[in-house]
Amino acid sequence: MPHLAYQRAALVFTLFDANDNGVLDAEDFDLMTERVLAVADDSSQADRQALADSISNYWEVMAKTLDVNGDGLVTPTEFRGFVLNPDLFGATAAVFADALAKLGDPDGDGLIERPRFLALMTAIGFEKPNIEALFNAFGPDATDRITVEVWAQGIRDYYSPEKVGIAGDRLVPNPV
Repeated sequence: MPHLAYQRAALVFTLFDANDNGVLDAEDFDLMTERVLAVADDSSQADRQALADSISNYWEVMAKTLDVNGDGLVTPTEFRGFVLNPDLFGATAAVFADALAKLGDPDGDGLIERPRFLALMTAIGFEKPNIEALFNAFGPDATDRITVEVWAQGIRDYYSPEKVGIAGDRLVPNPV
């Protein structure tokens, strides 16, 4: 498994740890949902609910699979094992990918403009230079837009440990 996959997982853990207490708990996923939906207030209620459900499902799957002592917490070590296991996490990541990418397209034209992409990715917690690099790697068109499917596939790739040299690697600050 490529080393960068571990760096991607570590970064996602810090982003999901929205309350910054060093572990993942249900509150983190509620906070993440609030932050993302706050910048997607012009999306349809159905799309907003799909994103909320996908983030809630993230937590439910992790808590059920990883919280072996039932304390309601997932540690960084437990998380890494989960997020880098496509058999456990692939379907969960795919649902989230589709829901998040769809929030990027409130007008339903299949395209995501750079400002919307930046706003959503910033709400998740990624750094602006890394977000810009990712958007550019997705190959925006002449009007500075990417397709919903390109972004959704990029998210799915990010959670695939066997993938190397993917656009999402640009989200990892200073990869080693």
